[in-house]
Amino acid sequence: MKAIRIEANGGPDVIALTDIAEREPGLGEVLVRNHAIGVNFIDVYHRTGLYKSALPNGLGLEAAGIVEAIGDGVTRFSVGDRIVYANGPIGAYAEAHVVKQTQAVKLPDAIPFDIAAASLLKGMTARFLLRKTFRVERGHDVVVHAAAGGVGQIAVQWAKHLGANVIAVVGNDEKAAIAKSLGADHTIIPGRDDVAKRVREITSVGAHVVYDSVGKDTFIASLDSLRPLGMMVAFGNASGPPPDINPLALAQRGSLFLTRPTMFNYTATVEQLDETSADLFAVIEKGAVKIAAPTRYALSDASQAHRDLEARKTTGSLVLIP
Repeated sequence: MKAIRIEANGGPDVIALTDIAEREPGLGEVLVRNHAIGVNFIDVYHRTGLYKSALPNGLGLEAAGIVEAIGDGVTRFSVGDRIVYANGPIGAYAEAHVVKQTQAVKLPDAIPFDIAAASLLKGMTARFLLRKTFRVERGHDVVVHAAAGGVGQIAVQWAKHLGANVIAVVGNDEKAAIAKSLGADHTIIPGRDDVAKRVREITSVGAHVVYDSVGKDTFIASLDSLRPLGMMVAFGNASGPPPDINPLALAQRGSLFLTRPTMFNYTATVEQLDETSADLFAVIEKGAVKIAAPTRYALSDASQAHRDLEARKTTGSLVLIP
């Protein structure tokens, strides 16, 4: 079967489409024939080596498809089931992939494969950010960086659904229009606007929470956007890893909270995975969160998808089609 492999860490040019043997599922595993594969920034981190993994290796953690075979001991799924997974193992950039039954969930018939692959990892990320890391409630002032991106679009809609005052930080006017169309109350464009100053003008005292997936370029501005006892949630490094910070800087800004969460700690058990995905599917099916049609690339064009993602040329989500 066709699959993406990397022999070394580096830029998009290390991505290669190769032929590999298709593996039979083992104990507790299922073989999924992928119909759509999610492209996420964590894939870039694996490719560059920011997040270490053994090489040579595949790429990708997320895809949606149909169960083609099951191993011994599988009880969650049957052959022919529509499923989606986002917890790995690495190697989803392929025509088929073997995953543990405990790492996948059934996909409702109402949700197409490309929408599922475009939204499960990003949507479950938004869910734990908004409902677990900091529980957003009506009246909270919430700042969402990269608000026109995959996670950002979902987070803006979900936070607005929860009754928050949503401040979207975006890269340009086109992306600002997208954020506004999704329900953002205010938009800020770094470089044109002083982010922290504008947040304080909008909120008077600063935000209750800032969700920052950008990293190095926005980290200090995000801290300066918070009210006393506010929470800084750093969950990505799109511009590079954030700078080191002395804990005293948090005290000086008003006894701030700082956390760097990952989805895998919030979906460590089957029960947590099912709860998180069910909440996501529910807001999608009721229309509270609308997933835009993703930008589609052929599996063979995975390197171009990475170039476009890193250059921030895209809005919403990207998927590979085998």
